[in-house]
Amino acid sequence: MKPAATRALIAMSGGVDSSVAALLCRDAGLDCVGVTMKLFDNDDIYIASDSDGSWETGRPYMVDPKDSRTCCSLSDADDAARVCGMLGIPFYVFDFSEDFRRDVMKRFAGEYAAGRTPNPCIDCNRYVKYGRLYRRMRGLGFDFLVTGHYARVERDGVDGRWLLKRAKDEAKDQSYVLYNLTQEQLAHTRFPLGGMNKDEVRDIAAANGFANARKRDSQDICFVPDGRYADFIESFTGRTWPSGEFVDTDGHVLGRHKGIIRYTIGQRKGLGSTFGRPMYVVDIRPDANEVVLGVDARLPAREVKARDINLIAVPRIDGSMRVTAKIRYNHKDSPAVAEQTGDDEIALSFDEPQRAVTHGQAAVLYDGDNVIGGGTIV
Repeated sequence: MKPAATRALIAMSGGVDSSVAALLCRDAGLDCVGVTMKLFDNDDIYIASDSDGSWETGRPYMVDPKDSRTCCSLSDADDAARVCGMLGIPFYVFDFSEDFRRDVMKRFAGEYAAGRTPNPCIDCNRYVKYGRLYRRMRGLGFDFLVTGHYARVERDGVDGRWLLKRAKDEAKDQSYVLYNLTQEQLAHTRFPLGGMNKDEVRDIAAANGFANARKRDSQDICFVPDGRYADFIESFTGRTWPSGEFVDTDGHVLGRHKGIIRYTIGQRKGLGSTFGRPMYVVDIRPDANEVVLGVDARLPAREVKARDINLIAVPRIDGSMRVTAKIRYNHKDSPAVAEQTGDDEIALSFDEPQRAVTHGQAAVLYDGDNVIGGGTIV
């Protein structure tokens, strides 16, 4: 009796990366199904019923293409459907708009209101893609969730732990936004592009006639396509944030700000006032409705504390561990000493002061290419 093929659910954004990931999985002999997550309510979507209803909210997907500068748009879903048609694999859409609104959009607005700066891509991966979609994937009997992320998964030959590793293409590495993956999730996750560079991926797409082969990468937050975070937050929450005082680190009033949600740690441009010299946002105080400015461009901080942690390479950090750590997605990791100071807390001591350490961002720890783990900076 011929053994059943390995079943892979391919998360497809409509971009070139997930499209090539689907192609590689199909060519490797996996039993593939493509799926796009519907993250927004949109009246332009037309959904036709499937034959037996077994996919619950997943249905064959037809869209009215529209232009967008972000992922997850209607035209992106149309691109994903076309690629699946070319590959001869089924394509479905799962409606996770309520999950996305609650776990990503609402968190985003709440963090800014509290004077913190979140990374919504981390929340989307944690709560939607590797939360809701992962559970659906397992419930439907698939063996793996496959994405177009640039990262690698390997198993340690010594202790059997699953490891999350940087991608071969350092410029595209996305391991930072995946630090919340658990051992169970890593065991059922595949990143086919982890050992490739972007040019290789585009060349494969072009050679196979994919219309999205040269499609530019999405840059913006998908639910704030124009980059106007404050306008989105006020619209989403139905409230406005009042103006208040710019103060220096000694408490002297420097001017008026336009609402704390319009500022983030390290910001220099767009302060709306001239102070006779460059000034940087060094703190945000929601209770006092104050934005604190400083003149030090480096905004140095050597000690960083993170909570809500997830460890991958080790079950716990015992004693002191030499690591490198990133405090922002586009930040080059820097040498530090890490200590686990509680069940859900890590303290980092950097060799050199770090610029613009920002509450709400993630601190992610590395040992070479291996992700040790990470947490939210507090």
